[in-house]
Amino acid sequence: MRRALLAAKKAGEKGEVPIGCVIVKDGKVVSSAGNARESKKNALHHAEILAIDKACKKLGGWRLWECEMYVTLEPCPMCCGAIINSRIRKVHIAARDPKAGAMGSVVDLCEYPFNHKPEVEFGLMEKESQALLQSFFRALRDKKK
Repeated sequence: MRRALLAAKKAGEKGEVPIGCVIVKDGKVVSSAGNARESKKNALHHAEILAIDKACKKLGGWRLWECEMYVTLEPCPMCCGAIINSRIRKVHIAARDPKAGAMGSVVDLCEYPFNHKPEVEFGLMEKESQALLQSFFRALRDKKK
């Protein structure tokens, strides 16, 4: 999760919402990414989607069933769908997202009868992730004033 937080910090420094994601297989980092929606002008460039894309390319296939994901904020519906479809085994989530979280907060897409159901764990480095997000949005509000 520390690496995911580092990716989130780097994204925040670029003006992106500071969310980071790391995918691990057999204890080794396969890919990592931070949000890039603003810089790439693309609604699909969430940290999770980018990390999944990199992992698929690196591992040579779309099935990531031997992988675990570490992400600093609960995935949205789009990202949860990508997690389910890529067959990621387990998702470690730092902080819940009460506005758009699709793995338990607003809705739990993992409870639907899809063909894959990842294991989900919340709370790993939750305070650090929340502090990073709060600091980013506070600075954004102050800038607008």
